[in-house]
Order: sequence, then structure tokens, then C-alpha cells
Amino acid sequence: MKTARLLLILLMSGLLLPIHNYAAENDSTANAAESIPDLDLKFVTIPAGQFTMGTTDLDEAIADLPDPKAEIIDDESPAHTVIFEHAFQMSQTLVTQEQWLDVMGTKPGPKFHWAYNNWQQLPVVGVTWYEANSFIDTLNQNNNSKRYRLPTEAEWEYAARAGSTGLRPFSLMAMDEYAWYIHNSNDEIQAVAQLEPNDWGLYDMYGNVWEWVSDWYNPTTYKSSPKINPQGPVQGIKKVRRGGSFHCPQHLIRPAYRAANSPDKSYSILGFRLIVENNDKANQ
Repeated sequence: MKTARLLLILLMSGLLLPIHNYAAENDSTANAAESIPDLDLKFVTIPAGQFTMGTTDLDEAIADLPDPKAEIIDDESPAHTVIFEHAFQMSQTLVTQEQWLDVMGTKPGPKFHWAYNNWQQLPVVGVTWYEANSFIDTLNQNNNSKRYRLPTEAEWEYAARAGSTGLRPFSLMAMDEYAWYIHNSNDEIQAVAQLEPNDWGLYDMYGNVWEWVSDWYNPTTYKSSPKINPQGPVQGIKKVRRGGSFHCPQHLIRPAYRAANSPDKSYSILGFRLIVENNDKANQ
């Protein structure tokens, strides 16, 4: 399918409301996000910089667990410095069901999610890591100027922290303002961008649905991870997911918490968001 044909189909099918309509109009960070016409989706520029990836105080993290067991979270150490020499662009929200339907023409995940009145704004779930990349491949085949991909694990955590340190970028008292989790979600998926964004203008980085990232999972990868823009292990059995979900208790809703699943598995609590970058080949 050519680019013009894809855009015509998207226009005729009636796209979801622009992401900025979900955000508060007086949110200066959200207003600074750049629109990408292909999906009527906004992307936030994440600045170049460095941060400490992982958990610096494992004792604090262990104390946060309902049944403290160090081995559950020892894959979050050692904490280490990661540097991003260049800024990158991350989607302001998760990919939604309407965006998936417009591009792929299918309705994955639980059928009742598609029966909700606000089905268009629900995050798409029930897609494997491979299927998420098929969505991305379809976008890339029909766009000569941009290249889409999943974020790396390091990019995801850097963006989720948004310059913060510690277990969370917010206090437990303020958690309901930023994250959909078992305490406030009624154990149900929620439309994107309903709660407060983080300090870099990203919505639902904590809770609502888990997010696939590009990396293979290795519990000891932090011991030898490159310092500059790490890409994760070159091979593995499982792919990393980050962020927690509406079904999770509070101790799983942390920027450093790591989980993983086989890339051919799909779950009703697992979706994804995108990175977009200029396609250098198109300019050659």
C-alpha cells in the first residue's frame, strides 16, 4: 500500500480524536509535542542527557514489596549510568485500539474492549511482541520520511523517570493522580491520557497497561551494559515489558521494575508505545 493510499484510508475511516484533545489545553509540555500525521499521534521530544538506570537502594525497593524477597528484584542492579547523546521522540500515549484498527484492520485483545463506548481511546492489548513489530513494519513500509520502532529498555526508563530519582517520580499519596493500578482502576483498562502526565509530558508510563520494549531480557545485563545508548542483549528467550498495568498492585508500579515474556505471547494487560525518528535512507 502506498503512502497516499494509506492516508486516504485513514482519513475516510474517521480517525480518533487528536491526542492533544485528551490533554489539558494549558499543559505547556503536552502542547510542545509534535504531531505525526500518519497516526494523528503526538510525540514528545525526550532530551539528551544521562541518568542512573536501575535501583540504587535495593533495601528500599525490597521494603516496598508485600512479601520482601531480594531475588525478585535483583535484576534491577547494579544501578549504572546511562548516557543518551541525542534527543529522541516518544509517543505521548500508548498505541490505541483505533490506531491499530486503522493500520492493521484487526481487533486484537478481549472482544468486550471493542464494545466500550470509548473503545477508540483504549490502549490496544492482546498483541504479541512480534505483532507489535508487524504494526511498526506496516507503518515503515508506508512512510518514506519517518521510521518507527519500539523504545529500548533504557530509553523507556529514562523517559519514565523524567529526571527523577528514587523508587517513583511521585509519592504514594499522589499515585492515583499518575497511574492506573488495582487501587483506582476497578481492575479495568482505561482510556489513554486521563491522568496527569509525567514531567516530560508522557501519559500512562505507570500502570494502565504494560509496554513491550525492544530488548531481550537478561537478569544480569546491568552488570555489563554499555554506558552510551544501550540496546540490550543480542539474543534471549523473553522480551522485556515495563510500566505495570491496571491489574497490578502498587509495588509493581515503578520505573525500574523489570518483567519479561516470550515474544509470541499476548496478554490483555500488555500493549506498547512508539519511538519515531527521521529515516536517514530517505534523505540519501
